[in-house]
Amino acid sequence: ANGYYNSGLAKCIWSSHDLSDMVFIRNYIFNKDVFIQFNSTVGEFVGYTELGVKNAEAWNKDPAQLQQERAEVERYCKHNAEIDQSTITGKS
Repeated sequence: ANGYYNSGLAKCIWSSHDLSDMVFIRNYIFNKDVFIQFNSTVGEFVGYTELGVKNAEAWNKDPAQLQQERAEVERYCKHNAEIDQSTITGKS
């Protein structure tokens, strides 16, 4: 397909059953290259291109946006991981 490709990807990464090491990562992608990333371990947005750096700087100045992204570990990741784990252990 010709044109531009703009997408996003949110993922949760963890390696233990207690979910204490869980990390939330949100990538903003343009033409298959990540230009901004939020990582809950870092706690703020990081830009990887000129545009990404400018956007990350602006987004990091918004306490409400940072708080919302930081809360995704609990709201999105842990919530869904607990459901998945209970489903898996319930079938053993």
